[in-house]
Amino acid sequence: MAELKRLSESRDLTRIERIGAHSHIRGLGLDSSLEAREASEGMVGQLPARRAAGLILQLIRQGKIAGRAVLLAGQPGTGKTALAMGIAKSLGAETPFASVAASELFSLDLSKTEALTQAIRRAIGVRIKEEAEIIEGEVVEISIDRPLSGAGSAAASGATAPGKTGRLTLKTTDMETVYELGGKMIEALGKEKVQSGDVIALDKASGKVTKLGRSIGRSRDYDAVGPNTKFVKCPEGELQKRKEVVHCVTLHEIDVINSRTQGFLALFTGDTGEIRAEVREQIDTKVAEWREEGKAEIVPGVLFIDEVHMLDIECFSFLNRALENDMAPILVIATNRGITSIRGTNYRSPHGIPPDFLDRLLIVTTQPYTEDDIRKILDIRCDEEDVEMSGEAKVLLTKIGVETSLRYAINLITSAALACQKRKGKVVEIDDISRVYGLFLDVKRSTQYLMEYQSQYMFHEVAAGEADGDDAMQS
Repeated sequence: MAELKRLSESRDLTRIERIGAHSHIRGLGLDSSLEAREASEGMVGQLPARRAAGLILQLIRQGKIAGRAVLLAGQPGTGKTALAMGIAKSLGAETPFASVAASELFSLDLSKTEALTQAIRRAIGVRIKEEAEIIEGEVVEISIDRPLSGAGSAAASGATAPGKTGRLTLKTTDMETVYELGGKMIEALGKEKVQSGDVIALDKASGKVTKLGRSIGRSRDYDAVGPNTKFVKCPEGELQKRKEVVHCVTLHEIDVINSRTQGFLALFTGDTGEIRAEVREQIDTKVAEWREEGKAEIVPGVLFIDEVHMLDIECFSFLNRALENDMAPILVIATNRGITSIRGTNYRSPHGIPPDFLDRLLIVTTQPYTEDDIRKILDIRCDEEDVEMSGEAKVLLTKIGVETSLRYAINLITSAALACQKRKGKVVEIDDISRVYGLFLDVKRSTQYLMEYQSQYMFHEVAAGEADGDDAMQS
């Protein structure tokens, strides 16, 4: 019993650990007329910023904003990254969305320009169209012939043992055909658990087997079926058909596969290394040929760079040139800095961004959350983290979020739930919030503590007379 209890607790902890800071975001929370709802799809407040993001989203979908850049600017904790995540979720899986923190570029083994180039090409998709010959029909019968004897003597003599063979009978509403099966095809059918009455599709080139579902004509063969059982109609016309298959890949994936012998494995390990400019030029030429022939089309995605003030003047100059390319993605950048120095220079500029690059940007500002917004966000996070909290505790947590920060209040949710679990309670109460509030300090209380006991720390640089001035600055 104790082992089962420990197992369930470990599963609960694992599930909580997988909940991210923005895992509750499902989209931008807009209606059909691109008006922002007060609270929808995990987004709360920031109505003007979300309306602006909705217009940008529409332009991205129409392909009319390629090579443009958008700046999300606002104070810390006002939902800039949440806006970017909302745009990514709303775009869907087929539109590439690459995210990178600006500080990452300086910690990689690659040069800054190479890291930016790879990030840009990860945000450009290529939709490749090709025709494939497919056999599609309902399985009437599968018969497999297994060798009964002679395998042992064949192995002893060094000869090749006879493999399994079989026959597959497929039909449509118009025809029925028997196909001879080899060992690989029998294995593929076995993996998919294909049986009589299933509707399947076979790719002639690769031998891939896809189970489309059960035939409606066989729906009465069983009294009960599983919840995932899908019934489809028996295919019509010829068994062999030519279908258009669409593959969606990014330019970076094509670069990596063509730049080295084990390029496909490098996609999984992440060790792509420097990619030569000649390889990229050849790939761009080939993709341009496919576009002219109608075999492929470019899908400009989104490149999101957080902490953009960490980029230096060389990176901004490179991005200036890269955005003028006809295959450039949509660039979304975010910063919480005011007027500060441009990294790599002695000049100051709004957000630490050079003026010539600022001219290219559509700037979207975010505002601090109101008390009502903070309460709604905490309600959403409690649901996301599966924490049941009383109304009075939520009021206290909201007050803490207003006086300190929203991020600090969110961090207290799981901590308070663990404190509640320790006293064997089921609902988080005010006492649990008060307990974790006393255990974990926020920035203001931590700063005040440092000011009081700074002389006991190593390398303290604030003189006793300056403490009052720093306190006034903090307030």
